Amino acid sequence: MTTNLIKQPDIEPHNVEAVNTGAKKAFVEPLYAAREKIFPKRVRGDFRRLKWIIMAITLGIYYITPWIRWDRGEFAPDQAVLIDMANRRFYFFFIEIWPQEFFFVAGLLVMAGVGLFLVTSVVGRAWCGYTCPQTVWTDLFLVVERFFEGDRNARIRLDKAPWTFEKIRKRVMKHATWIMIAVATGGAWIFYFADAPTLLKDFVTGQAAFIAYTTVAVLTFTTYLFGGIMREQVCIYMCPWPRIQAAMLDEDSLVVTYNDWRGEPRTKGAKKAAAAGIPVGDCVDCNACVAVCPTGIDIRDGQQLECITCALCIDACDDIMGKLGREKGLISYATLRDYNHNMAIAKDPSTGTIDPSRVRGKDGKFSDKLRHFDWRIMLRPRTLIYLAAWSAIGLGLLYALTSRDRLEVNVQHDRNPVFVTLSDGSIRNGYTVKLLNMIPEPRVIFLSIEGLPGATMEINNIDQPAGVSFAVPVDPDRLRSLKVFVSQPPANVASGQNTFRFIAEDKQSAERDVYEANFDAPDK
Repeated sequence: MTTNLIKQPDIEPHNVEAVNTGAKKAFVEPLYAAREKIFPKRVRGDFRRLKWIIMAITLGIYYITPWIRWDRGEFAPDQAVLIDMANRRFYFFFIEIWPQEFFFVAGLLVMAGVGLFLVTSVVGRAWCGYTCPQTVWTDLFLVVERFFEGDRNARIRLDKAPWTFEKIRKRVMKHATWIMIAVATGGAWIFYFADAPTLLKDFVTGQAAFIAYTTVAVLTFTTYLFGGIMREQVCIYMCPWPRIQAAMLDEDSLVVTYNDWRGEPRTKGAKKAAAAGIPVGDCVDCNACVAVCPTGIDIRDGQQLECITCALCIDACDDIMGKLGREKGLISYATLRDYNHNMAIAKDPSTGTIDPSRVRGKDGKFSDKLRHFDWRIMLRPRTLIYLAAWSAIGLGLLYALTSRDRLEVNVQHDRNPVFVTLSDGSIRNGYTVKLLNMIPEPRVIFLSIEGLPGATMEINNIDQPAGVSFAVPVDPDRLRSLKVFVSQPPANVASGQNTFRFIAEDKQSAERDVYEANFDAPDK
């Protein structure tokens, strides 16, 4: 219900309509409709400041991280974060991940998924509103757009204006800056896969690999398209998360909510309406919440798929409430349980309409029966289960990371022939033994055999006499493959298949790995 009497002093009404307003939905929509341009108005407030901080931190991490150095010694790269595809390594500061340890990356992805479920169940689409790359880069592109074209009204006028030199100049400068940001985005990505200073030099001089130029070109195009051109369409039509998030919410999830139990009936002339005895709510129908929305919706229509929970409408509404001398929170984070409780108080049982006098006393203060945000609602069974699962996975990965060995031995028995009878009657088996040194320092690994009476071994390319133990040098961060022959004298040979152990040991670090192998002999 909207009553148009007189304009509220000092409140600027916005001539804006939500892109998905009910009046438009009343008609059958075509299969394809041209996009309605959205010109979000700049807003100031706590949530906008939070978005600035998160944008600065996330962009800083993305662009700066490849240039951070980390000393790992002379045998390993000094880039703090590096995905070394050529040598199949992933370096993250003091952590080095090998291909067979990819479960660490998988575990982190599972943690990210559970964490997303946790955050969504507590505060809705906070990921979408604050930290999603699409949101962050769209915010950045909007900063550029406002710099060259002005705030909302100026951009609307410019968009409708004929193509003059001034309009062309502003548009060219805007799009050129967008492209530079997009190039920097693609360029920063490739620096995670090679030494950043070296790759930058090769890239500028045209000596980088073709895949580097291709990657930058693709990411430049997608960043420019998604962040500058498509914007909210990516969130609404391309991203699956808006369709999934409903399964993550419950009655106690905090979501951005228009509290119509205190806002209705709306009016633009509250003083005169009150004087005329017309009941009025706190909403002055200024449309400020619609003007600042990056997806162009009206939060007063309730929860919608298009809402990314950025909370900019809260800042806009709180600013209006402050000018009117009313309590903030007409639009706020609220749970469905609290909203339904307050709506039950606000509605007149006889008419079913909202009566503002039911939520406020004669002194103008809110009724004590109303429910407001209580932080303890976050500590409910569902969120605690998510938190416990997230913590358990994290602790498990941390334990595996701190207790893992940096030395491995792997053995493969020769298949043809499985054994050879020597001239003296000894039985010899052949093996391929692989020693893996997983630290960026050279090592001397002592390879020995145990559990096979009287047996000795010989290693090709190791100039040592036959014995039960060999000192084998292994390069840093490398695997060394050895051809090993194990022989057992006839007096000690047991028929059939026998087991024994290959032992790899670094005496300096006391690291040790054991592989149980088979020794084949003829049946007697």
